Amino acid sequence: MGRDLALLIPEIAVLLAAVSALIAEILRRPRASLALAMLGLFVATGLTIRLVGTDTTVFGGSFRIDALSIWAKLILLPATMLSLLLASAEVRGTVREGTVYSLLCLATVGALILAGAGDMMFLVLGLLLTSLATFALVAYPDDDPATEAAMKYFVFGSVAGAVMTFGLTYWFGAAGSTMIADLEGTEAIPLAVIFGLVAVIVGLGYKASLVPFHFWVPDAYEGGPLSVAAFLSVVPKVGALFALTQVFRDLPSESGGPAVIAGLAVLSMTYGYLAALVQDNVVRLLAYSSIAQSGYFLLGIVALGESSFALPSIIFFAAAYAAMNLGAFAVIAAVGRTLNDFNGLGRAQPLVGVAMVLFLLSLVGIPPLAGFVGKFLLFAAAIHAQFTWLAVVAILNSVLALAVYMRIIVPMYRQEEVPHDAASIWIDIVTLTALLATVTIGLAAQFFFVKSMA
Repeated sequence: MGRDLALLIPEIAVLLAAVSALIAEILRRPRASLALAMLGLFVATGLTIRLVGTDTTVFGGSFRIDALSIWAKLILLPATMLSLLLASAEVRGTVREGTVYSLLCLATVGALILAGAGDMMFLVLGLLLTSLATFALVAYPDDDPATEAAMKYFVFGSVAGAVMTFGLTYWFGAAGSTMIADLEGTEAIPLAVIFGLVAVIVGLGYKASLVPFHFWVPDAYEGGPLSVAAFLSVVPKVGALFALTQVFRDLPSESGGPAVIAGLAVLSMTYGYLAALVQDNVVRLLAYSSIAQSGYFLLGIVALGESSFALPSIIFFAAAYAAMNLGAFAVIAAVGRTLNDFNGLGRAQPLVGVAMVLFLLSLVGIPPLAGFVGKFLLFAAAIHAQFTWLAVVAILNSVLALAVYMRIIVPMYRQEEVPHDAASIWIDIVTLTALLATVTIGLAAQFFFVKSMA
């Protein structure tokens, strides 16, 4: 028991941060709430570093301490810290400000549970925890758009979670255990495996905003606080995709899972970018963009067990995606939510304009930025796993992505300037941090690859 708890210290630290932030809010100390949440996440990140290279399980194999769960913490904890800073700039002085900080930490705990799930019940627990916390976060503004968005999110999430929980009973019946690792011995009951797989894809696909489980995404991003949209686009999504990765590592090959995931990848990438092409609201544009980016993650999942690039590509792209997507939302927080707000931004605020261009080009996958390396690894994994056609579709969608993001970039330099208020210092810090990560990760990775090939 002592060993198991010691390995779970980072998760426990985040949970304590959430509780401490909530207590500070009860005492009407929102600034202390933010400080405690940031401190807890920082300590949890530091405690995680010592676990790098560990590959074991705790509590009888029900939770995994492996590369996926460890890197999930190293990616999602800093991402939550940046989301807290964005939230501070947006909700400061409002009623129940500290509750937002607490809920962000609680949702992160759920995402970390998903990323390390070795038991079906942890899939359910992680999904419920992230969902309940984010339902409340979307509804926080307490106006009509936020209430409508939260209600759609709640209904869709409740149904998806119920479907997944019901479908997992088929896996339990087939394996005689709730352990995901025991799915390897269920080849003799293919229908039960297939029913369970469909249900898990529904539950995790909703949280990862995969097509056709994405309908809540544009409204939730637009209706809730912008900082919550930024958080939703990264932390719960990556947690769900890592959970799907944990499942597919042990799924019998006869389940047909890779073919299903490949189909979802095509649908998500293509639909996401086509829908983004007609958006005038930049938040909705990035919402559809995040749907498309989820499709790229699936290239690594279809290659699990077939390519040595699969797992590293998923982890690396998650780190790159977190940096560039949070950075893009930070710029939106500073500039505005519509395309017209970006008119002349590149000339009025050159540094902010350059940052936004780099974030968007990284999302496309332009070298030498982090997004390029992440997508390159994903393409290599898919090709290595004999899914060359899927890599070709992904590359073609990257061309479509360029058309989407140019709708933001072109007005920044060709239209007349629109006056903008000075951004909060916290937004500037998030933008700069995300920019440094986007550029540094890309350059460092390419230097490493060149050096290893020399």
